[in-house]
Amino acid sequence: MKEKQSSITASGIAVARAVESDKPEGVRICYDPYAAKFLNPVFYRFMRLFIDTGYAEATGKGVMGFLVARCRYIDDVLQQCLKDGLQQLVILGAGYDSRAYRFEQLRQAVSQDQDGAVGARVFEVDHPATQQVKISKVRRVLGELPDHVTYVGIDFITQTLERRLPECGYDEHLKTLFIWEGVVMYLSAEAIENTLSFIAHHSGIGSQVIFDYIYTALIDGTVKHGEVNRMRRVRHISGEGLTFAIPEGTVQDFLEIRGFTKVRDVTSDDLHQRYFSGPNARRKVAWGYGIALAEVS
Repeated sequence: MKEKQSSITASGIAVARAVESDKPEGVRICYDPYAAKFLNPVFYRFMRLFIDTGYAEATGKGVMGFLVARCRYIDDVLQQCLKDGLQQLVILGAGYDSRAYRFEQLRQAVSQDQDGAVGARVFEVDHPATQQVKISKVRRVLGELPDHVTYVGIDFITQTLERRLPECGYDEHLKTLFIWEGVVMYLSAEAIENTLSFIAHHSGIGSQVIFDYIYTALIDGTVKHGEVNRMRRVRHISGEGLTFAIPEGTVQDFLEIRGFTKVRDVTSDDLHQRYFSGPNARRKVAWGYGIALAEVS
């Protein structure tokens, strides 16, 4: 992304969540009541028209399906982690992620509930330009910044987590979930290595990481995809280009040699089977994108 520009990609992903959340309860795949509130109204109306007319689906078949299913799957993983005693949540490249505000148990981080359970402390990590916009929107929507969230400004291209997170209060001995949504494909291999190394060596027993990624076949052009082509055309505007990919079916090896175990590789078919039934049965989930979930070994 450009140095002093908030992430256009973060806004686009929030639009997808907002449009999906506006559907009836029995139809929508994911639900994020804050997504539209974090967006510029003019930008949202323009992008919504792009989606509602069917143009977005025509140029990138199944991409919207993947985006909303990705949100839902990560929500489900977070919910399970909270049930299993999660102590910290780190959202890498947080953008306009709203999980810290819409998950009730996370809001209990600074006090015990009636059952004695303690919510997980949240660290939102992002580029300073995007984060400043996010902070101003959170203040406007919620009236104030929540006590259980710590905002950590970092540029993943030039900085690592090893220094920034601990100085902001992160405890490497606690059971932590790292959410890395919609980010990996825009980073350098070095930045990804540094981040995974930090997670593998500086998080407590039972900690996990979940991230989505793109297949190498889409990056190198072996398989053509309209959305990938569009992103390349607008890279000079967004400053965000696709730079990293993992070959299909190899993410388990990729993570195991970097210190992770119990790797789960979720494909587009897995997501469709899990979430798209009834009125959504005919919706597509784009091939070429996967979600990896793994535990620190």
